[in-house]
Amino acid sequence: MALAVPVFVVALALIASERVDRTKIALLGAAIVVVAGTLDQAEAIAAIDFNTIGLLVGMMIMVRVTETTGVYTWLAIRAGQVSRGRPLAVVLALALTTAVLSAFLDNVTTILLVVPITFVLADALDIDPLPLIIVEIVASNIGGTATLIGDPPNILIAGHTGLSFGAFITNLAPVVIVALAVVIPGLYLVFRSRLQIAPEARERVLALDAARSIEDAREARRTVPVLILAILVFFVHKPLHLEPATVALSGAAVMLLLSRQSLHDTIASIEWLTLFFLMGLFVMVGALEHTGALDEVATWIADVSGGDRVAELLGILWVSAAGSGLVDNIPFTAAMIPVVENLSRDDAYWWALSLGACFGGNATIVAAACNVAASGMAARAGYPIGFLAFLRYGLVVTFVSLLLATAYVMLRYA
Repeated sequence: MALAVPVFVVALALIASERVDRTKIALLGAAIVVVAGTLDQAEAIAAIDFNTIGLLVGMMIMVRVTETTGVYTWLAIRAGQVSRGRPLAVVLALALTTAVLSAFLDNVTTILLVVPITFVLADALDIDPLPLIIVEIVASNIGGTATLIGDPPNILIAGHTGLSFGAFITNLAPVVIVALAVVIPGLYLVFRSRLQIAPEARERVLALDAARSIEDAREARRTVPVLILAILVFFVHKPLHLEPATVALSGAAVMLLLSRQSLHDTIASIEWLTLFFLMGLFVMVGALEHTGALDEVATWIADVSGGDRVAELLGILWVSAAGSGLVDNIPFTAAMIPVVENLSRDDAYWWALSLGACFGGNATIVAAACNVAASGMAARAGYPIGFLAFLRYGLVVTFVSLLLATAYVMLRYA
């Protein structure tokens, strides 16, 4: 623990400074904890969430192959035309679409689908895409909180407790709807000056023929149905006993078989920096978990609360949010589950954990896998999202969301 904690803290500080590439920092931090013996090689490999990595790889391949057909340009143009080029309508359409898809697919898959569309739409409307990307990250983390499959922490909780899909929606969807209704308009007001659309840009988009944006209709007919089928399977992957990574990688394999595109170019287009950053981060967090650092933070809740039920619920909520914002909500949730199980008197404790971990995913750019995926795609497109730049909005969004969650937990469960 004496090594794992300082390594992680220094790595986080260097990432925040943005003076060194975050992937280099994550890999170096992972190397240090393994070479020093905090984790052996087998434990380091086991700490990596390959379900998340596989999901990202599969979706990146499918998005890349279908992107070259022009289908995302078509979707972006149609979105701009339906919203009539009005900034508020554009933000609401993207945010609500992202939130709903995140709830019923998962937030990582959703981000990989909507970000390419967003860049094309922003280019057509001649506006800065970063405010839209940030809104989508926030909507994805909040929207994914509503269901069992929407956010990885919920999947971990459901796997441990056996709580049903309906139970998640019934208990979490109400506060998710309220949070979205408060946060998304608030973000629009913050970004309004950066989302001004010139009348000529609006008229240009309305005059476009969306059908002409399809660059390779035959390739689209071969590959787009595979993407749609994969998305549909995501809705029923649990009853089929298939992990999200299996669905994504199977879809990618079928799409590569049917596609006429260069396999080399497709594989080269994968966001490898994002994947290696996540792997390094998983190993460093694995060292924190292995040495008991995360367990100590979680156990502290039980000591401070003194057995008071309301204090325990709110402690789980806020500590989970803070821990997820600093570490990553997947491993932190895994560390919290045994503690919550010991404290739990009813299911309300699990809803507090879910809300804290999922809402806490908006705190920093490294707090959730979908944040990392979005920032990687943005950087590749020439629009890097800095750690501190995201933190300015992420902390406020998280704080407001947690206040709403606190009121909800106290009114419904206390």
